[in-house]
Amino acid sequence: MQYILPLSSLCASILSLSFYFFSIIFIITTTTVATLKLPPNVTVPAILGFGDSIIDPGNNNNIKTIIKCNFPPYGQDFMGGISTGRFSNGRIPTDFLAEEFSIKEYLPAYLDTNLSPQDLLTGVSFASGAAGFDPLTSQVASVISLSEQLEYFKEYTEKVKQLVGEEKTNFILTNSIYFIVAGSDDIANTYFGTPFRRLHYDVESYTDLMVESASSFVQELYKLGARRMGLFSAPPIGCVPSQRTIGGGIVRECAEHYNQAAQLYNSKLSIKLDSLAHKLPHTKVVYIDIYSPLLDLIQNPDKYGLEEVVKGCCGTGLLEVSVLCNKLDSVCPDDSKYLFWDSYHPTERGYQLLFDAIIKKYGNKLY
Repeated sequence: MQYILPLSSLCASILSLSFYFFSIIFIITTTTVATLKLPPNVTVPAILGFGDSIIDPGNNNNIKTIIKCNFPPYGQDFMGGISTGRFSNGRIPTDFLAEEFSIKEYLPAYLDTNLSPQDLLTGVSFASGAAGFDPLTSQVASVISLSEQLEYFKEYTEKVKQLVGEEKTNFILTNSIYFIVAGSDDIANTYFGTPFRRLHYDVESYTDLMVESASSFVQELYKLGARRMGLFSAPPIGCVPSQRTIGGGIVRECAEHYNQAAQLYNSKLSIKLDSLAHKLPHTKVVYIDIYSPLLDLIQNPDKYGLEEVVKGCCGTGLLEVSVLCNKLDSVCPDDSKYLFWDSYHPTERGYQLLFDAIIKKYGNKLY
């Protein structure tokens, strides 16, 4: 997929409210149903997301990029059929996380113009579809880079200070859980999808670049107050429908060279994050393996009640994603039987299955 040019920055303005409102928020949000039981001495006031389309709830909606999905059929199962800009038919991972930690039902986009003070205090996502750890990835796609996401986070911090003061802001920043999801666009779009990096990097050195960028991002978040961070691995990107179509030959097998790059990156990332967890004091830095559970869904669909794992639900399911998946496309009759919604992103059902595996393995390691 080919993309173009830089982005225009956006800014959301939030009115100040009193600390009394801050107190009410936590009374309200504790009514959210969750299965994860936190120890009595542990508090998770907010979820904060950074990265790409997997956890972008709509930050790309009003920037100058074609990488967006705030139109049907996206969102057909979200709150009665609202196309919020989530790259799926329904909820995405950060929505499940916010609910699991008894915070709220879904995590909004930081650039949502309807954002409320309560949304700020309980968490937002800064993620932007098609962003990556490689700065070139975001530049080519004209989306919000990870460095720009950090700038928005600094702006967010100042807004929270205006709402509840510095002491409570520090409490929120220290005790919140930060989720970072990026890397698949670097591999699929920038490295294999364009010639720019392959002229100067082989897979070994390019994955080094990705890991160093991921490490720098984690350390920058730490400097800004983050102490509980979970960073997702790259998925088996060669097995998503679009990459099967592009690189899997006439029978659309998994593009193994994509998967090998993902595995190489993941092995290096795991080691780097383990090192950071020991280097950064009083900090949880958790490597979250998404490769294995997603591959298990693909290889064993019957075990999970899935019927289609090689095509997306939208259109032909072979290449449609973002603007190519639109109201002119038909959709499958039952998206709960499909692992993928479009040719790149899972359905809500797919995300739920992945989330169940992740929270079971990593839930209590994040605090």
